[in-house]
Formats: sequence, C-alpha cells, structure tokens
Amino acid sequence: MASIDRLDPVILGHLLAQHRELHERMLAARAAFAQPPGTASRRDAQRVLGELRDHLCCHFEQEERGGFLEESIARMPRLSKAVKEVLHEHAGLLAELDSLLARLDGHDDTPESWRVAGLSLAAFTDHLLAHERHETAVVQDGLNEDLGLAE
Repeated sequence: MASIDRLDPVILGHLLAQHRELHERMLAARAAFAQPPGTASRRDAQRVLGELRDHLCCHFEQEERGGFLEESIARMPRLSKAVKEVLHEHAGLLAELDSLLARLDGHDDTPESWRVAGLSLAAFTDHLLAHERHETAVVQDGLNEDLGLAE
C-alpha cells in the first residue's frame, strides 16, 4: 500500500493511460485535418471529432464524480477553488468542440473552409492541452507528487 505522501502506482498508471489516450485521439483529429478538403475528409474529421467528444464527455463525467481531483482536495482543502476552476472548464471545452462539429456539418468543402476548420481544431487543441496542464498541476499539488506530465 502506498503511503499518504506517495501516489499509488496504480493511480499513476491510470492517470498516465488517460492522458495518453486523450493525446492519441487529438493526434487522430489532427491527422484527419491534414487530408485535402473534400466530403470524405470532412466525414472522417466528423467521425474522429465525434469520438473525441464522446471520450471527453465520459472523461469529464468521471472527474466530476470524484477521482484524482477529489483526492487532491481531501489531502489539501485549499485546492478546492482550483479544482472548481478545472471542473468549470469542462463545459466550455465541450461547447467549443460542439461548435467545431456544427461548423463541419455546414462545411462547403472548399480549401478556405477546411483551413478555417483546421484552425478551429488547433485552437481547441491548445485549450484542451492548457486544461490538461491546469488539471495536472492541481493533482500534483494535491498529491504532492511530480507526475512528469506538466510538459
């Protein structure tokens, strides 16, 4: 059993696996937008982004029901505000992804429209990675452990 000052290796493995899967899904979305514009590319992007949205929704629901963030508060109650901020970011990230999916529904398959959609994906990716860094910092503070995930 891990001491209260050390993160359980099973928990660490679970957190790392979640982050790895999220990054793989984001890379798949970027790869979809690396294709030339067209109906097949748009449909592929919609499929990959839909899968990413479903994954994020489940991931966020798990975080909101407890887990690493809740454990951080239990160990360091002063992190309550930071945890609330992290959880509050979830709705905005899902709305941003929904907006991108809606944009693709009305997409006209022109190079300019595809470029703009790709820029929206890049902005979403930046926001999601910033959220992940914020979350990781809170978990690290709460568990007093450098998880090696901040980069």
